[in-house]
Amino acid sequence: MKATIWHNPACGTSRKTLAILEETPGVDVEVIQYLKMPYSADKLRQLFRDAGLSARDALRLHGTDAEERGLPDADEEAIIAAMVANPAYVNRPFVETDKGVRFCRPQDVVREIL
Repeated sequence: MKATIWHNPACGTSRKTLAILEETPGVDVEVIQYLKMPYSADKLRQLFRDAGLSARDALRLHGTDAEERGLPDADEEAIIAAMVANPAYVNRPFVETDKGVRFCRPQDVVREIL
């Protein structure tokens, strides 16, 4: 099974999620360091839709200036545009397999799609 993780190596939850993926037999892991290879707007829309989240649900407030910029009150497309311009606004990690997409907070949520 292929699993793609949008990963930030500085994030403990992201590292723990990646470890679960790497320790699971039969999982071929693709790691995308999204701060180096940012998301497209279409990919964000697809991930959010498949995970059952809104862009607002996935907006990272901690450690960003998202609140100061008014992003929590912005519409979906404005939030997505901000996330494309600055991928640090996307909370993490997201994992996609052929069984679905999960926002893996806490990291054990990833097991639902393995």
